[in-house]
Amino acid sequence: MQLSIIIVSYNVMHYLELCLDSVQDAIAFTDAEIIVVDNASIDGSVQMVKDKFPAVKIIANKKNAGFSSANNQGVALAKGTHICILNPDTVVPSSVFETLLKITTQEQYTGAQGVRLVNGRGAYLPESKRNVPTLRVALSKMMGYGSSYYATHIASDARGEVAILVGAFMFMSRNLYEEVGGFDERYFMFGEDIDLSYTITKAGYSNHYIGDETMLHFKGESTVRDEHYRKCFYGAMQLFYEKHFNDNVFKGFLVNTGVNLAKFKAAFYKRYLQSHLVDGESSVKEYVLLTDNTFLSDAFAKAVTKPVTVIDDMCVPKEGQELVFDAAYVAYSDIIKEIITYRGSGATYKIIPKNGTFAIGSNSSLGKGDVIEFNRD
Repeated sequence: MQLSIIIVSYNVMHYLELCLDSVQDAIAFTDAEIIVVDNASIDGSVQMVKDKFPAVKIIANKKNAGFSSANNQGVALAKGTHICILNPDTVVPSSVFETLLKITTQEQYTGAQGVRLVNGRGAYLPESKRNVPTLRVALSKMMGYGSSYYATHIASDARGEVAILVGAFMFMSRNLYEEVGGFDERYFMFGEDIDLSYTITKAGYSNHYIGDETMLHFKGESTVRDEHYRKCFYGAMQLFYEKHFNDNVFKGFLVNTGVNLAKFKAAFYKRYLQSHLVDGESSVKEYVLLTDNTFLSDAFAKAVTKPVTVIDDMCVPKEGQELVFDAAYVAYSDIIKEIITYRGSGATYKIIPKNGTFAIGSNSSLGKGDVIEFNRD
């Protein structure tokens, strides 16, 4: 088998369904398997996978094992010569896995590979490629000055060698993953992608960013940005420095000081953003549904309170409009392209997976996104 795709999920059933739908399209002509490791979700995720994606292998943990441990569980079950670590709050284009398999064999890339990530409104996510977070770089980032944190020497749509990739999408050989020990399970959530990327480079391999392949990452949707989030994030940063860079007491003091200041700043910034955030149907003046399915359009129109215009071809969206894509009518690759093309229009976007009973999207990195459920019957 060529490829095993590992998806760790926790209480994001709708995003997981959308992700799996896009992944199934992308592996239609690839010898691949999908493995979902569910971390004790209580939202029906496990049953949804069993009902709608019977070919997907699923590990249903009785408790939340954390991101690192759960991924290691998935890889232990994997049969592919290559693996892809993938977040559930993502949408992949149909070409991505064939492209990565091709370049890893033809160009002899030895480390891990990552791709270009954009959020639910098409904006590029700079954490797609990062530099090693040295003490100076990390402290600057923690205090909100993160320009040196990102790998800006490579254009967002180009290819090149980078130090650190993002855990939302990490592609590599299974042998490499096992050689470096996989994810360090001391990281419960966050920081594990930095640690694994850095461990790979320390082992003598090089990581590469493939910017001509782009996927959606509804940033932050698989986690709630609360006090537990901040504790895990900054705790992970402390662990990384203790593991790789803590060679004197003064450095340790600086890291602890920076982490504490960053916690305070993050809490304040979150409260400010939440007080100014407008999301959901209240910000939408009109829905524009791209489909050829009359029954779907009627069902969707009954579920919302704003006007719905149905179109059968791409259009230029306007501010106040929310463009809703029927994935049974528009290919995921084309959906991603359209969202990127009109990212500055002021419009928002949602996607209905094939045979889905909901439209889902995210207009912000805060919260859990927005879901519109409807009845097809």
